[in-house]
Amino acid sequence: MESQAQVPQGIDAERPSAARVYDFLLGGAHNFGPDRYVAERLLAVDPTAPRTAHENRAFLRRAVEYLVGAGVRQFLDIGSGIPTVGHVHEIAQQAAAEARVVYVDIDPVAVAHSRLILGDNPGTAVIQEDFRRPERILDHPDVRRLLDLEQPVAVLLVALLHLISDNDDPSRVLAHLTQRVPSGAYLVLSHLTEEGTATVTTGKDIFRHSGMELTPRTRRQIEAFFSGWDLLEPGLVWAPQWHPERPQDVDEQPGSTGIYAGVARKP
Repeated sequence: MESQAQVPQGIDAERPSAARVYDFLLGGAHNFGPDRYVAERLLAVDPTAPRTAHENRAFLRRAVEYLVGAGVRQFLDIGSGIPTVGHVHEIAQQAAAEARVVYVDIDPVAVAHSRLILGDNPGTAVIQEDFRRPERILDHPDVRRLLDLEQPVAVLLVALLHLISDNDDPSRVLAHLTQRVPSGAYLVLSHLTEEGTATVTTGKDIFRHSGMELTPRTRRQIEAFFSGWDLLEPGLVWAPQWHPERPQDVDEQPGSTGIYAGVARKP
């Protein structure tokens, strides 16, 4: 696949990015040669790798639809990646035009393309920031302008935390981030695991050799990220099992996706 992405000024396109590898696996065009190289190495050992990306995106869609139905009108999507068809603002604003979305990503390419796509949408904003600096996210002028953190807000960490190493103590960062959201807020989270499939282990090695860290975690470790929150039914499950639209949408081996997913409410 040839990328149609143009390199924003000052961007090092010679280094692969997890966001752009994910974009490639979703069939997107905002990726460069090094990103495709990593993705193609993944595909060589696991031709079903795009399924994990698509199941993760499908979970995101179902979770946003569920939360809009529950009355949520504010979304803070951290690690949002590159907007493709069916991103959070499209899903939420189609159901509730007044919904507001702030996208946060560390990747300058993801941010540049997001701003280009969303430039004429007053209910959205895009900021370049690091999950590991939660104060800078929550105190950013665009977050303060669009989101009222005294009202219910959905914090989305979809396919993000496995990109944060244990050395950065993601549980501490998450606790710091979410202590400022009110009762009735929601946490949406999906995370890679080596349980259920061996190909995630191979993917971890490929990422490391490409200069990126991937930290799959166990179900117990992922569930601990929801500490202090009330997990909604059906709990932390394989991504295809979270509120499937039809029973037949869940195959006999949902664990082969290698990704757990869950949604929780702050009491």
